[in-house]
Amino acid sequence: MAYDLIIIGGGPAGTAAAVYAARKRLKTLLVVHEWGGQSIVSEQVYNWIGTLALSGNELADNFKKHVMANAGEGQTLSVREGEKVISIKRTVLGETSLRTVLENSFSVKTESGEEFQTKTILIASGSGRRKLVAKGADKLEHKGLTYCASCDGPLFADQDVVVIGGGNAGFETAAQLLAYCKSVTLLHRSKSFRADEITVEKVLKNPKMKAVKNVDILEVKGENFVEGIVYKDRISGVEQELKVAGIFVEIGQIPNTDFSKNIVPLDEYGRIKINPLNQKTEVPDIWAAGDCTNVLYHQNNIASGDAVRALEDIYLYLHTK
Repeated sequence: MAYDLIIIGGGPAGTAAAVYAARKRLKTLLVVHEWGGQSIVSEQVYNWIGTLALSGNELADNFKKHVMANAGEGQTLSVREGEKVISIKRTVLGETSLRTVLENSFSVKTESGEEFQTKTILIASGSGRRKLVAKGADKLEHKGLTYCASCDGPLFADQDVVVIGGGNAGFETAAQLLAYCKSVTLLHRSKSFRADEITVEKVLKNPKMKAVKNVDILEVKGENFVEGIVYKDRISGVEQELKVAGIFVEIGQIPNTDFSKNIVPLDEYGRIKINPLNQKTEVPDIWAAGDCTNVLYHQNNIASGDAVRALEDIYLYLHTK
């Protein structure tokens, strides 16, 4: 079967696009490896617009329910769950065994070995957080050690917390936390920060803020919940323990874009380059949205909005070209 559109991803971007595609009656295939995106691991999400609070699992379940309400028999939207896309290639006449071949179309291949043909593609495959490697970090993940200040920050009001990372994301996270935390200490492994100088200067002016450079994180302490963090000065070798209630890790993201690197240009971090006006990649007929792209901010609400923008552009492209 040849599709108008194949959407790759089951997070806020992929599911938002799928719902819009179904309502616009585009013949669409949504390929989902896992529903929910990164928020599935959050105990509570407070910033999903229209909902005061819900767990990451509830959010993922709502994504699935909304999509499935627009899919199935008699609908133009089809869903393949538990599938991971491994490659995309442009179809050339005579190079496919499919009965129907579209000129200037794509072949999308999944781990199961199946191939699907489509006129257009929206990549919404998201990204994963780079994990903190230290003793006790795995055990206390989502028990005071978190990767999302927007999701979990308000839980630590009037408490002492740590931010790990020295880039813009780390300082922006610190700025958010300073609004309600008792104190924020930023720990960075290098001798200089990677964040913009203006951002660093502004955040460090806050009397509740402290930054320590040239450190290695050795251990996250606590039994059932984070109670502290141990780090070592990389020059002197001196170890120090901070008593904190929360640890926010901002040491980078790993985009889920390996399957697309041979067809769409990526930036130095492996994110798909897009035009923010319409979400188009540099390859005709391929769009991208959400955390797999090189947009400045990554949030659930931003990802879903970007996907809707892409879908509107895809619809007009298919019906006006």
